[in-house]
Amino acid sequence: MNKYPDIKVLLIEDDPMVQEVNRQFIERVEGFQVIASSSNGKEGLELARSLKPELIVLDIFMPEKDGLDLMAELRASQLNIDVLVITAANDKDTIRTMLLNGAIDYIIKPFKFTRIQKALEKYRALHTEFSEDGKIGQEELDRLIQTTGDIPVRNRKDEGVLPKGLNQQTLKQILRYLSNQETSLSAEETADGVGIARVTARRYLDYLGKTGKVEIDVQYGGVGRPINRYRLVDKVGY
Repeated sequence: MNKYPDIKVLLIEDDPMVQEVNRQFIERVEGFQVIASSSNGKEGLELARSLKPELIVLDIFMPEKDGLDLMAELRASQLNIDVLVITAANDKDTIRTMLLNGAIDYIIKPFKFTRIQKALEKYRALHTEFSEDGKIGQEELDRLIQTTGDIPVRNRKDEGVLPKGLNQQTLKQILRYLSNQETSLSAEETADGVGIARVTARRYLDYLGKTGKVEIDVQYGGVGRPINRYRLVDKVGY
């Protein structure tokens, strides 16, 4: 059972490959569910009005209606929907416009999973707090606003507890192997190096990504789906 109730997310992104990667990233963070996706701004706005999600993950460069126009119409409609921008647009005017229109965060492509994880966990904390009526003190408000969503890598009380199906010995082998690498590795390369199945390596690497021990770099290009590559954050101790 999830610790948090699902926050319904509408994903608006015109690139099918990026859309799928973003969907996977969003749903890897506890408490978030992508309820619909759209590849253009016009349809995205219609879905926002009909589905009324709590959060829209929005690109800027899109056909029919770009993210700037969509955001303006969203605010003009007074829809109570938060917006997280994920885009390649890095000009200051666009960033300022989206932030002034209330975007909760602005992530520039390409980005790592840990970046969207921090953004979503910060949003989740705020959303949970403000879903209830009542008042809040300054100290608690400051704590919520400054939350970054960081996942401590060391000194966790549950560090020795692994999800069902994972074991410490294999985990140590993977950590040791990653610590000896100068570049990031795919799940297949890790599996070959450790001597385990690729699907097994992927499960351990995804777990390490969730706990903050590895950074995940999504590489696009070529034919087929994008490839996740993994790099150990802290090689000390392995």
